[in-house]
Amino acid sequence: MTTPGTTPPPAETPRPAEAPHTTRAHSFNAAAAQYAANRPSYPPALFGTLEELAGRPLAGSRVVDVGAGTGIATARLHARGADVIAVEPGAGMAAEFRRALPGVPIIRGSGDALPLADRSADFLTYAQAWHWTDPAKAVPEALRVLRPGGALALWWNTAALDVPWIAAAADRIDRHFGLELSAEQRNVGARAADPAGLLDFVHRSVRWSRRVPLDTHLANLGSHSVFLTDGEDRGAAFLAEERRHLLADFPDGIVQETYVVRLLFARAPATA
Repeated sequence: MTTPGTTPPPAETPRPAEAPHTTRAHSFNAAAAQYAANRPSYPPALFGTLEELAGRPLAGSRVVDVGAGTGIATARLHARGADVIAVEPGAGMAAEFRRALPGVPIIRGSGDALPLADRSADFLTYAQAWHWTDPAKAVPEALRVLRPGGALALWWNTAALDVPWIAAAADRIDRHFGLELSAEQRNVGARAADPAGLLDFVHRSVRWSRRVPLDTHLANLGSHSVFLTDGEDRGAAFLAEERRHLLADFPDGIVQETYVVRLLFARAPATA
C-alpha cells in the first residue's frame, strides 16, 4: 500500500560520546555478514511505486545502486530486470556483496564522487545510504550522472512507531544511547536530503512487515552503526535485556516487525 506525503532521561552511569559519523559509516565493514543475514529487505510495492513515479519499468533500465552495501536492494532491482551496477565504498561490505551477487558488477566509490560517466544512468538509488553522503556533493553528482529526465530515489526502512511494542522498544534504544534515533527516522525528508533545494522531491510511504525469529530481530538491531560503535559489552548487555522485554510480547520467539519505507523521489531536468 502506498500513501502520498509531502530529552531522554539522565543515565545512571556516564555514557560514552556518540561515535563520529565517519566511524559509524565504516563500522559496517567488520559486520558485513551479520548485516547481510539479518537486515530486512524491501517490499515489491516499493519497486512498483518507483516505476509508477518514473513512468518507466525498471526492466531494461540502467540502474546505479549507490551505497549498495551487501546488495540487499541491488538483488531486488536485479530481479526486476534492471541493468544494475553497484557502487560501495566499504571493502567488507563489497566483499559480502560479491559473495551474494557474483554476476552483478560492483565498483568502489561513494555518492560524493561517483566513479561514473556523465548521463549514464536512468535511475540512481540509495537504499539506507543517502544519510552517509554530503548532499552538497551528492546532489550535483546525481544530476551529473543521471540522464535527462532520469530518477533519483532515496529510501529508508523506518520502524512503524504507531505499533505499541515498536514504540516501546524505540524508547528503550533512545534511552540507552542518550539520543533521539526514533525522531531521526520520523524526520526523513526533502529538506535534510537536499538542503540547497536543487531537487523537487516527491514523498511516498510503503508499509510492510516480516515475521522473524527473535535472534534475527536482535542481530538486525546489533548490525546498526550505533550498536556497532557502542562497545561490545554494552551492546551485549542491552540486547540481553531487550530479549527479556520482547519475550514478554512474543512468547513464541517469533517477532512481527513492521516497517514504513520512506521514499524520496526526484527527476533530473529533462534538458540540460
